[in-house]
Amino acid sequence: MQRKWFQYWFNSPYYHILYSQRNDAEAEFLIDNLSAYLTPKKNSRILDIACGRGRHSIYLNKKGYDVTGIDLSEQSIKYAQQFEQKNLHFYVHDMRKLSYINYFDFAFNLFTSFGYFDTEKDHVNALKAFRKGLKEDGTLVIDYFNTQKIIKNLTNQETKTIDGIEFHLHKFVSEGKIIKHINFEHKLKVYAFEERVQAFFLADFERMLTKSGLIITETFGSYGLEPFDEIKSDRLILVCKKA
Repeated sequence: MQRKWFQYWFNSPYYHILYSQRNDAEAEFLIDNLSAYLTPKKNSRILDIACGRGRHSIYLNKKGYDVTGIDLSEQSIKYAQQFEQKNLHFYVHDMRKLSYINYFDFAFNLFTSFGYFDTEKDHVNALKAFRKGLKEDGTLVIDYFNTQKIIKNLTNQETKTIDGIEFHLHKFVSEGKIIKHINFEHKLKVYAFEERVQAFFLADFERMLTKSGLIITETFGSYGLEPFDEIKSDRLILVCKKA
C-alpha cells in the first residue's frame, strides 16, 4: 500500500523543526481547562490519540491520570517512550484500528490531529474506534481548527527561517482539503513535503459523529473554552458522549 503524506512528514525531523514554536505552556493551558471542565477522577484512564511526541500525555500523567498515547509516527513514539513510567505508555498505532474496548474514561484527539484521510469512511471508522475504546459513560474530546476562519485568513505564500533552514510554505484549498506545500533545502539536498487536512466544518463533524454512534454535548472555540463562534473562534473543540 502506498504510504500517505502523513506517514512521511510526521516521521521527518523537519516536521518538528518547522513546528518547534509549539510550546508546552499552550498544551498545559488546554489540559488545565479541560481537566477543570471534565473533572476526571484520579487514576482515570485517558487515551491521547495522535499524541505526537507526547506533550499532552506527559502533562496529563503529571496531573495524576493513567495515560496511553498512540501515534502512527514511529519516530515520535520512540521519542515519547523515554518519558514512560508506571501510568504513562506510548505505542505506534493507527487511530482507525484501535484494539481497546470499553477501557478508557476519556479519549483526547488534540491539535488538529484528525482529517488526514482521503475518505469520509476512514474518518468515520476512526471515530467508531474512538467510541469503542471508551467506557459506556466515557467522553471524547476533539480539538480541530476552525475551518471557516482558517480559509478566510489563509496566507497563500509564506517563508519561515528556523534553525538556519528556510521553509517555503504554499497554502491553498482544493477538493475540500486545506493543503500546505513545504519546500526547503538543507545540507545541499532539496526537500518537498505536504500536509492535506480535510476542511471539516461543525456540520461535517455532526454528521460523522452521528454515523459513529456519538453525540456532541458541548462545543468550545478556544483553549480557554470560550463559546464557539464560526467567524471569530480559532478552534473548534467538541465534547462528545456515546449516543
